[in-house]
Amino acid sequence: MSVVLVPDASVLLKWALRSDDEPHRDHALALKTAWLDGRCDLVVPTLWVCEVGNILGLKQPGVADALLAAMVDLGMAEVNPATYYSSIFRLMRDHRVTFYDAAYHALAIERRATMLTADATYVRKAGRAGHVQRLDMWVLPTS
Repeated sequence: MSVVLVPDASVLLKWALRSDDEPHRDHALALKTAWLDGRCDLVVPTLWVCEVGNILGLKQPGVADALLAAMVDLGMAEVNPATYYSSIFRLMRDHRVTFYDAAYHALAIERRATMLTADATYVRKAGRAGHVQRLDMWVLPTS
């Protein structure tokens, strides 16, 4: 059985934003490589494109369309949060987090996967729900 991971927008953005102030970008790129090599599976909520597109449009307006198109072309498996919103609301209520962040986390819980995030605050707030790990602490298990 393949390892299933749910990278949130903070991780996905590291694939596109090339700057010296992107901490742990090497971990994010290692995840991308592992996925492209078939060593793990990725699944994301469909709202990822809105979150990533928003930041790309703000930080890289001249090339945002090309960057987002390249990410969409990767063909990550997507799940509509409308199919599991009760789990999202439960995480929001129990851990005082946003719908957006909880959508990634709830998807990981639903799929018995691990959400990867660069957001240490989120892990501190909702980590006890399980199925979430900080990107800088992640290591792909060997088979």
